[in-house]
Order: sequence, then structure tokens, then C-alpha cells
Amino acid sequence: MNCHVRVTFSGYACAMRNFAISTLLALLLPVTAMAARPMITDDARVVDPNSCQLESWVKRNRHSTEYWALPGCSPAENMELTLGGAITREDHAAHNTDLMMQAKLLLKSLETDSYGYGVVVGYAQHPRLDNNSSMVGNTYAYLPASASFFSDRLILHTNLGALHDKEKNRTNLTWGIGSEMPVSNTVDLIAEVYGDHRSRPFYQAGLRYWLVHDRIQIDTTYGNRMNHRGEEQWLSFGLRLLSSPLW
Repeated sequence: MNCHVRVTFSGYACAMRNFAISTLLALLLPVTAMAARPMITDDARVVDPNSCQLESWVKRNRHSTEYWALPGCSPAENMELTLGGAITREDHAAHNTDLMMQAKLLLKSLETDSYGYGVVVGYAQHPRLDNNSSMVGNTYAYLPASASFFSDRLILHTNLGALHDKEKNRTNLTWGIGSEMPVSNTVDLIAEVYGDHRSRPFYQAGLRYWLVHDRIQIDTTYGNRMNHRGEEQWLSFGLRLLSSPLW
């Protein structure tokens, strides 16, 4: 990426890119010798039974800005239902609206130094046809699996699934590999790579910070397509709110 173009966007993006690459190397390479916001690779976890969460974030692309809000609740043990969407503002153009609904069922809950897995199905209506980095199409399904190592000091996530693109009338095989590494009681490093079988994958890395543990979390990430210059890079800033049991 040319760090001297579009200084208002790329100056911070370059710093985040270097941090993202360092985080990817720190988290992903040791696994070779992805999840809760902000990861695209989902985890084998749901919110506590009878409680809810709100995941919200702003995603700044090179030529557009997305404003997302995804409220979700757990109506029963090991189940989570999500309904939300986004407003996308193109530079010098009108805004578009996205809608997404999803159901997650855990078949085995993730525990410390163990593993968990489940199944996810969803539907998304995306007027924007270039929203590839969100990895959701008209209908999709995948299997999330997570594993805990070293007393939760490293958590790995993998996804394998399919996404049907109604506009192009084709189905893509999708995948994701991600990792979380707590560096303190309040800060987690995250890194992931994900994609489909038709194109180069994306990567994303950043950090999460608990303002109030298990209740209020903020995050920031940098992402881009592998071996690609800056046209598909993005920055995101998120806020996650979790409730105590509501019923």
C-alpha cells in the first residue's frame, strides 16, 4: 500500500496496517509451527441465556462508510438470534440499507482447554454488490468451531460454510481462521484471515478493550485483501454492550 496517498485515510491506515501485520504474525504463525465483534470468523459461543447484546460499529472503506447495529438475544440455552443491519453512505452518493438475520445453535459449548462447535444459518439483503469483505450474501450457513489452549491464553476459531449469491446465481464455499489472545484482564488481541474459494482472502487484526468487564467493550481493527494495495482496505471502530439476564 502506498502510505502517501489520501493522507486523511491512509496515514492512520498505514499505522494500523503495520499493527495488523504484527498481530497476525504473533497470533497466527505460532499455530502453524477464525467470533465476537469485531471478528468476521465466528466463535462457538453465544450470549448468556435470557440476556441480550448490541454489537455496533463504524467501518470506513476507501470510498464509503458503513454504520452497523446487530442486536442479538439468547432465548434458550446454547441459542442466539440476531436481527440488524447497516446504513452505508457512498462518497458523494446516496446511502444504502442492509438487512441481516441470523440464528446460531451450539452443539457443544466452548470450555477452558477444550473445544466447542455449532451451526449458523442466516439471510442478508445487500443492495450494495461490493460488500465482499463482510462475507454475507443472500443466504448463508457455516459451522463455527473454537478451541481453547493454555487456560484461555489462546483461543482459535475456524469456520467452514457456503454462501449463495442470488444476484449472481452461484454458491461460494467460505472459510475463516481466527485467533484471540488476552494480553491483560481488559485487552485482547485478535487476528483472522477469511475468504471463499473464488478470490484472494481478506485479513483483519486489531484489539478489544473492556471498559466494564463482561458488559461494555470497545474495539478497533484494520483489514485488507491479501497481496492487495489500498483500494479494499478498511478501518473499523466498534462498541459492544451486553446485558444481564432480562427474563
